[in-house]
Amino acid sequence: MLEDEYERDRRRLPRHLRRRPEPEPEFSFELRPAARTDMADVREIYNHYVANSVVTFDEKRWTHKQWVEKFDYLAKLGLPFLVAVSPRGEVLGYGLVSPWAGKSGFRYTVENSIYLGQAATGKGLGRALLEGLIAACEEKGIREMVAVVSDKGAEASLALHEKLGFVEVGRMGKVGYKFGRSLGTIYLQKHLNPKRKESLLTRIRSR
Repeated sequence: MLEDEYERDRRRLPRHLRRRPEPEPEFSFELRPAARTDMADVREIYNHYVANSVVTFDEKRWTHKQWVEKFDYLAKLGLPFLVAVSPRGEVLGYGLVSPWAGKSGFRYTVENSIYLGQAATGKGLGRALLEGLIAACEEKGIREMVAVVSDKGAEASLALHEKLGFVEVGRMGKVGYKFGRSLGTIYLQKHLNPKRKESLLTRIRSR
């Protein structure tokens, strides 16, 4: 039966005999450390933004091998890489931090990246991932977190970072180019409260 026919028949019944519409399932998720086996899902989430958005300046989709290599690199440095998963185990989004620069003097500073699957946007998942990254970084002795946000098309990301205490510290105009238009970047920074005196990033060597 077509949906509109069903609705008309339902309305003909007395109110107390009508079947109530099924409620939408409550959105729920769990944050956990990412595993190598999550990289296929992480790749699909990220590549959607590569192909359809200017929130990343990447123009070429990442391969599974590239994501596994990135996962291994961050794991070697002891840096947080989180995934949000549904009760069924589906990866809904991810968040990670990378070294701000490859020189040892920057070892207490990281840059965060957060990406959500299309069905998981607008439900508080981005905030949960960013809060999780902040807490994990503080546990590891990291002192500063930086976000680099596109000046076009990333308004939600900008607002989220500002809500969690990130402060704009600078802008660069027309440093990127994607989809036939010039793009700039907005730099935001948050001072953390590290719970360790030394960072695990001491393995980053000066170039």
